[in-house]
Amino acid sequence: MKLDDTTDALLVIDVQNDFCPGGALAVPDGDRIVPLVNGLTRRFAHAVFTQDWHTPGHASFATTHRKSPYDTTSLAYGPQVLWPDHCVQGTRGAEFHPALDAARAELVVRKGFRPGIDSYSAFFENDQATRTGLSGYLRDRGFRHTYLCGLALDFCVKWSALDAVREGFTATVIEDVCRAIDLNGSLAAARKEMTTAGVALVQSASLFAA
Repeated sequence: MKLDDTTDALLVIDVQNDFCPGGALAVPDGDRIVPLVNGLTRRFAHAVFTQDWHTPGHASFATTHRKSPYDTTSLAYGPQVLWPDHCVQGTRGAEFHPALDAARAELVVRKGFRPGIDSYSAFFENDQATRTGLSGYLRDRGFRHTYLCGLALDFCVKWSALDAVREGFTATVIEDVCRAIDLNGSLAAARKEMTTAGVALVQSASLFAA
């Protein structure tokens, strides 16, 4: 597989303190991908990073509804999993992992900052109508193929990959540079959903094989 510096962009999804061990919504071994992400950003000519950026009392937080984490509720746009308070604007948990080379990002897309709408995808909020603006940015830059890595594979990475395809981009998820929550079989379901939609699942070594 040969990368094209003119059409390929790396999307680094939510490598933030709250999604790493010790964080409010830690993904198992989430911090172990950081050196791998740094390696990718040195190999890709162009990288976009995303950052969960919630308001205090966000509608996706279990505490807002006085419910337990991982319960569900119904919001205006449909069912919503309720999460522990995480990635609150201006807190350490919302910051990128300190070992992440975030200086390589040409653009940082903050998502989930609307108090009443959660956001998994880099392209759309969870109502699947409110855009982040990423599609327009990628098109204006001439990018056609998105490569995705980050946290968590079965939620924000998956939704971003599916929406990349929906928006007319080619999408490849670099599985070994992701980690998953795997909530009630969500990892297996995510893999099936992505491959059915035409998302390629690869290992990083295949990107740079001679």
